[in-house]
Amino acid sequence: MAAQILSPHHSHVHLPSMKTSSVLLNGPVLVAQKPAKEPILVPTASVNPQFAKRLIEIQSNNKKMRTPILGIDFTRAGRPRRASTHLVSVGTKELHDVLSDSSATNLVSGGGGCCGGGGCCRLPSSQIPSTPSSPSLPAFAVPNNRAFKSLKLKLAPLNSRSRLTNTTPLPAQTISLLPVSPEVKHQSTARTHPPKFVTPHPPYSVFSAKINGTRELTKPGAEKRTYHFDLDVTDYPEEAPGVDFRVGGAIGICAPNNFDTVDEIFDILGVSLSERDEPVTLHTQGGRWPTIWGDEEERSLVTTRRELLTWTVDIQSYPPTKNILRLLAEYAKDDGERTVLLYLCSKQGQAAFCELRTGPYISLLQLLHAFPSSKPSFTHLLCNLPNLMPRFYSLSNDPRESRAEHRRIIEVAVSVHESPENWRDGTRTGVGSGFFENCARRMIDGRETQVRVPMFRGLMANPLAKEFVADGPMLLIGAGVGIAPFRGFVHRRLMNANCANKVWVLQGVRDSLLDELYSGEWGEHEDKVRKVVESRVGTGRYVQEEVLAQAELVWFVINSLDGRVFVCGSSKGMGEGVEDALVKVVMERGRLSESEAREFWRKKKEGGQYIAETW
Repeated sequence: MAAQILSPHHSHVHLPSMKTSSVLLNGPVLVAQKPAKEPILVPTASVNPQFAKRLIEIQSNNKKMRTPILGIDFTRAGRPRRASTHLVSVGTKELHDVLSDSSATNLVSGGGGCCGGGGCCRLPSSQIPSTPSSPSLPAFAVPNNRAFKSLKLKLAPLNSRSRLTNTTPLPAQTISLLPVSPEVKHQSTARTHPPKFVTPHPPYSVFSAKINGTRELTKPGAEKRTYHFDLDVTDYPEEAPGVDFRVGGAIGICAPNNFDTVDEIFDILGVSLSERDEPVTLHTQGGRWPTIWGDEEERSLVTTRRELLTWTVDIQSYPPTKNILRLLAEYAKDDGERTVLLYLCSKQGQAAFCELRTGPYISLLQLLHAFPSSKPSFTHLLCNLPNLMPRFYSLSNDPRESRAEHRRIIEVAVSVHESPENWRDGTRTGVGSGFFENCARRMIDGRETQVRVPMFRGLMANPLAKEFVADGPMLLIGAGVGIAPFRGFVHRRLMNANCANKVWVLQGVRDSLLDELYSGEWGEHEDKVRKVVESRVGTGRYVQEEVLAQAELVWFVINSLDGRVFVCGSSKGMGEGVEDALVKVVMERGRLSESEAREFWRKKKEGGQYIAETW
C-alpha cells in the first residue's frame, strides 16, 4: 500500500515504497526509516503551520517510532522501507553531514511543492507544481579508459560531496637527485648489468654469468613455457673457504624491469630522453635502498634515472599501496581522478581498497594509464616504490659435475609466468622469468652468443640443499618446474652404485608430450627411478593421487633410517594436495587419526625427514 501526501495545497498522491534516496533541498529533511504503520508525508513548503504542528504531535505520541534519525538497521529483513514522517530541520553543516554519510539511507525533501520522494513523477505533466524542484547532486565524473575500468572499483558509496576521513597522509620524499659536476665521469650499465651499489650481500658484487647454452624444454602448445640454461661460473669469485655451489641450492638472479616498460613510464612522467641517462647524484636519508641488503644508512651515489628505475624498484609485482595512491592523488589535476584516489586512501573506501589489492596484480604502468592526469614527480614516486628483489632458481644439476670441458657450469630451469593484460591488448610476464625468456630467445632466434645474466651464489643452505644426504632412501615428489632440483639429486645419488634402488621420483605433468621436463636425462635407470603422472590426458591423474597409490613406498621411506621425503612445486593445488595425501597414507598405514597423522609429519619435518619447498 502506498503512502499519501496530505496537504491543503495538494491532491492526494500515491507514493511508491522506496529503499533509498538522496537529493538536495533548501529546507527541512525527510529521513527514510522503516515505520511501524503507514506513514503520513507532508511537503516541506506551503504547509499550514497548524496542520504541521498537529502532525508533529501525532508523531511524538507514536511509541513505536523509536528508531533515531540515521539509525537505520540494514540487517533487518522484511518489507521495503517507506518514507518516514519525521520532519528534520537542518542547517548547511548538518545537511552536508547527512549527504556525506554513505552508510545511511537519506530521503531529502525539496523546498518547493514537490516532496522529492519520487511521488510527483506520477502526476500528469499539467499538475506538476511550478515551484523549482530540488537540485540533484553534481555529476561525478570518473576516468573513461580501459585501464580505469579494468580496476573494477566499487564506487557506489562515493559522491562528489562525500566527506572522507582517516585519509592516508602524503608520503614523504626521502631522496633527491642533483646534477653532478662536469668532471665526474659515469659509465652506465643500465642495459646490461645492475649498478655497482646493487649488492646482494656486501662486500660481494653481482656476478655477470655468461649463458653457455639454452633450450626450450616444453613443446609448442604447453600451458607454460619452460627453458633450460647453462650458466658459466668458472670465474665466480671465491667468497669464503668451504662456500660453494651445492646440489639442491638456489642461485639469485638480479633481473631488470622490462626496458620498454621503463621508457613508457618515463614518457608518462615527462622525463626527457636526455634526462634519463644523464649522471646525477642520488642522496638518500636512510634505509637500505637502492642496495638489496646493504646497511641502513644515508647514501650519496652517482647514478642515472634509468639505472634507478630499471634495477632498484619493482614496478609490477606488488599490489598498489595507499602511499602510492595518495601520491597519485596529490599530483592528479582532474578532480574526479583525485576524488577516487583519495577515496581509496580513506576509511570510507577501505573495502574498495582491499578488493583492489586482493584482485589481479596491478602494475604501476596500469595505474598511470588509469589516472592519466596524475604525473607525479619522478623522485617522489621513486622513493615510495618497493625494492626490486632478486629472484631465486634451484640448480637442476649436480654442480660438482660439468658437461663443458674446462668450464664450470651450473644449470637452472625457468618456467615463464605469463598472464593477459586486463587493460590493454597483449600479455605480461614475471620480472625474472620474462627476463630469462628474453635472453633465451635472443640466443635461439637471434643467434647471439654473448648473452649474460646478473647472478650471485644465493641460497646454498636452503632446505633442499641442507637436508640432502649421500645415503638413505629418498622419495622425491614434484610437479612442473618443481621437479628440476630433483634431477641434480638423482645424478648425485646414482653416482653411488649402492643407491641405485634407494631413490624414487614421482613427477606430475599435464601432458607428457608437451611439458614433461628432462625426459631421458635422469640416468641409465630412469625407467626404474621415475614415475610420470599425467593430469590432462589418459586417466587424468594428479601427482597427489599417485602418492596415495604409492602408500606402501611412502610408508617404507619415511620409516627407514635416514629416509627422506622431498616435495617441491607450487603450494596451490599440488603442495596442499600432496600434504593431504601424505596425511591419509599415515592415517591408513599407521592407524592414526587425522590430527595424529599431521603431528607425525610435523615431527618428521622438524627432524629433517620431510622437506617441502613450495611457492
